[in-house]
Amino acid sequence: MKSEEPGREFRSGYVAIIGRPNVGKSTLLNSILGEKISIVTPRPQTTRKRIIGIRTTPDSQIVFIDTPGIHRPHHTLGEYMVKEAKEALKDVDLVFFMVEPRHPGIADRLIIDLLRETAKDRPVMLLINKVDLVKKAELLPVIDEYQNLFPFEEIFPLSALNPDDVNLLLDRITRRLPVGPKYYPDDILTDQYERFVVAEIIREKAMTATEEEVPHSIAVEIVQWTEREDGMLFLDANIYVEREGQKGIIIGKGGIRLKEIGSAARVDIEKFLGRKIFMKLWVKVKEDWRSDKRVLRELGFQ
Repeated sequence: MKSEEPGREFRSGYVAIIGRPNVGKSTLLNSILGEKISIVTPRPQTTRKRIIGIRTTPDSQIVFIDTPGIHRPHHTLGEYMVKEAKEALKDVDLVFFMVEPRHPGIADRLIIDLLRETAKDRPVMLLINKVDLVKKAELLPVIDEYQNLFPFEEIFPLSALNPDDVNLLLDRITRRLPVGPKYYPDDILTDQYERFVVAEIIREKAMTATEEEVPHSIAVEIVQWTEREDGMLFLDANIYVEREGQKGIIIGKGGIRLKEIGSAARVDIEKFLGRKIFMKLWVKVKEDWRSDKRVLRELGFQ
C-alpha cells in the first residue's frame, strides 16, 4: 500500500504495551491518541481488559494494545487480567515493556522471563517512564541494569505526559513497522464499544473518589442505554461492590459521594460521546464477585 506522501510506503503493525500495574501504560496510550480511551487512576490494576487504540497518519497506522498490569493474581479476575496481558504478546510486531525509573524488582524480572518465553522472535523496546521525576545520574545505573537482563531493541526514557517524548517515540516506532495495509478506517480510535468506555469512565470516577479498601472491588454495568430523537442519551448504570460496607462508602452521607461520582463521570462521558446525557447510578452488592466465574461472565470477563 502506498503512503499518501509521495515516495513513501505505508507502514502498519501491532504494538503491545506491557508492564507492572500503575507504571503508566494507559497514560501513554491516551497521550499517543490525544483522546482518553483507557481510564487512569493512581490505583494499581486499574486496567482489566486489553484495550486497543489506533493511531492513523498519512503514512502509517499503529494498533496499540494496552494490557492489564502483570501481577500475582489473588482471585479469578486477577487470573483473567494476567491471561489478557500474556495473550497480547501473540502476533504483534513490537512489544513495549514499560517500567519506572528504578532498579528492576521481582515483578519486572518475572515479566522479563515471560518475554524470553513468548516474545523471543519479536523486538522489545524498554520504555522507562516518569523520568521527569528523577535525576539523570539516578537513571543511568537503571539503564545499565536492564541492559544486562535482556537484549532490548532499544531503551527509551520518557515521560508519557510529555508530547515531545511521545512524538519522538512514535517516530521510532514507525521506522520499525513493516510495510502493510490499513487495518481500520481513518476515524476509528478504538475497537471498544461506546458502552464499555462509558462504564470504564464511571468506574474510574468511583475508584478515584473512594477509600483504599474499595476501588478494586468496583465493577460497573450499563443496564439502560436509550437514545431520544433530540439526541439526548439516557443511561442507567449499576456500580457493584463486594461488601455492604463498601456500598455505604460509595454512596456517602446523604448520597453526596455518589452524586460527585455521577457529576465527574458525566463531564467525561459527554465529551467522549459528543452529546448530552441523563444518567442514573445505582450501587449494588455482589459478594466476592471477583472470584465468581458466573458473575465475571455476566460482566464481560470471558
